[in-house]
Amino acid sequence: MGNIPKFLRSFMGITRILQIVFGACLWVTIAANKYGGSIHFVLFVAVFFWLLTLALFFLTLLDKQDLVPLLGGDRWSCTNLAHDVVAAVLYLPAIGVMIHNTNRNSFCNLPQYMHPCLYKVYLTAAVFACFCWLAYLLSVIFGACRKCQRG
Repeated sequence: MGNIPKFLRSFMGITRILQIVFGACLWVTIAANKYGGSIHFVLFVAVFFWLLTLALFFLTLLDKQDLVPLLGGDRWSCTNLAHDVVAAVLYLPAIGVMIHNTNRNSFCNLPQYMHPCLYKVYLTAAVFACFCWLAYLLSVIFGACRKCQRG
C-alpha cells in the first residue's frame, strides 16, 4: 500500500493521470456533439488509448503488472514505452483531423451566424488532442531515457 502514494507522485503517475484526464475530455467533447466522417478516427484513438491507459495506470498503481502474461514483469517498462509510442504516433493524425475540421467550420464563428456551429467543439477537441499528444510524448521521452539509463 505504500507504493500507491509513491506512484501517484512520480513523473509516470502524473503523466498517466494527465493522459487519462485529457483523453476523457477529448472523447467526451466529441461524443457530446454531432460528429461524422473522419472524426470517428479521432474518437477511436481517444477512447482506445484512454481505456489502455486506464488499464496500465491501475495495474501499475496496484503493483499487479506481474499478472499480465507476456507483457508484465521485466517487460513492463517496454510495454509502457511501446504503448506511449503508438499513442503519440496515432494522436498526430488525430490532431490533423481535428485541425482540418476546425478550419472547415471556421466560417460559422461569426456573431451573425445563427445556425448550429461545431467550430468551438472542434477547436476544443483539437486543443485536448494536442494536450494528449504532449502527455504521451513526455512519457515516451521519460521512458526512453529511463530505458537508456538501465542499459
